[in-house]
Parts: sequence; structure tokens; C-alpha cells
Amino acid sequence: MPLAPTRRARSATVAALRSAGCVFAEEEAALLLAAARTADELAAMTERRAAGLPLEQILGWAEFHGHRTAVDPGVFVPRRRSEFLVERALALAPPGPLVLDLCCGTGALGAAVHRALGAGELHAADIDPAAVRCARRNLAPLGGTVHQGDLYRALPAALRGRVDVLLANAPYVPTSELGLLPAEARDHEPSAALDGGPDGLDVQRRVAAGAPHWLSPGGVLLVETGERQAPRTARVLARHGLLVETSVCGERGAAVVSGMLPAH
Repeated sequence: MPLAPTRRARSATVAALRSAGCVFAEEEAALLLAAARTADELAAMTERRAAGLPLEQILGWAEFHGHRTAVDPGVFVPRRRSEFLVERALALAPPGPLVLDLCCGTGALGAAVHRALGAGELHAADIDPAAVRCARRNLAPLGGTVHQGDLYRALPAALRGRVDVLLANAPYVPTSELGLLPAEARDHEPSAALDGGPDGLDVQRRVAAGAPHWLSPGGVLLVETGERQAPRTARVLARHGLLVETSVCGERGAAVVSGMLPAH
């Protein structure tokens, strides 16, 4: 049962978060107060947040595309800007698709697309065992299957040539810019989920190279990328015979490059 918050507890929590530099101290305090069952638990959660741990890892969930997604410690936290990738997938997907979420983290993207589109198969894959465990918790209620391994090596051969919607929020931060990330990401999320190599496109290149072998005729690969990287990401996808479209949402600072496999 949640702790019954007092005005003093609320004020103390807000003050502690503000002093730690939390920009949305009042909103975060309300979430911590709602989650804590005892005063000691509230104090411990507040201390962890003040120390820089992601709020979602402390709460154990993140709000994404209208649903709560379980988030375990040390697992990449789904960003709200990635909802734009979900929206683009919904606009391009056929009815009842086979959906594959590569570099899935919590599995939030695949789950969101599957929920919105209904019937169809749902698969996800990640190289990180902690992410796979977390994604299995999120996707099991949807009948989804989560595979562990390095990109396409994780997948059963039966999926080859059958994927209608391939979601890839692969790491795209250039290695030299990792130090510019907020400390909560830099210190508490796996570097493999952030580091995209010298130009940020290393993993995207591997995803694009394998996509034509796994996509169904007319299937589409959707890649989240940086706004300034989008032209280069588009060239990467086009190089592998995909019909490319770039979409940008300035409000969310999000860019998605889609590549459709020709149906012939």
C-alpha cells in the first residue's frame, strides 16, 4: 500500500530533488510519493534519484505510448521521442504484421506497435541479458517472443523473409559525444545501448545490411537516428536497395528513416 503523503514529506522530497538539480522536482516527487510504501522507502528512493539514477529505474516503469513499461536497473530507458518511431511504423505497417524489435531494450517499441495493430506475431531481440529478461516480462502478456544475441544472429531462421515491420532503435551516439550525455544515461545505462561508433552509424550499418534478408516483400525497416545524422542514415539504407523516406518531428527532436523492401 502506498505511503500516505504528508505536506512535510512532499516538501522535503521536492527540496532534496531540487538541490540535486532535478528540473521537474515537483512532478518527480509526486511519483516517488505515490510509489513509496514507507517513509524509509521514500527516503531511499529520493536518495537514489538525487544521486543521479534514472527515475524510471527507481520506479520500475516508464510511461510509453500510453502504457507503463517495466524498466529494470541497468536497462536502457525508453525515450518519449521514440514514440515518433512507433507512429511512423503504424502509418506504414500492413494489417496483422509480423513485428520485430531489434536492439529492443525493454521491448517498449515492439509492444506499442503490436498493441496498436492487433493480430500478428511479435518478436524482439537484444544482446544484453538484462534487457532480454526485462523485455520478456513486458512482451509475455502480448504473446511476444524475445531472443538473445547480436542483432540477426539472435533470430530463428524461420523468421527470414517474413518480417513486415522491423523496428531498430540502435545506438546512434558518436563515441566522442558519449561524455555529453546526461549523467543518468552515461552512468546508469549500458554503453552498448548508447555508443554508435565513430560517426554513430556503426550498428545502423549492420542493421541495414541484414534487413533485406529478413524483411518480407514490401516489408519496412524503421530506424531512429539523430536529426543531423538522418541524411547519412538514409544513404546507408538506400545502399542496400531499400526505398527510403525520412521523417522528422522537430517538437520532439526525433528523426526516423524508413526503408521499404520492394515487393517484386
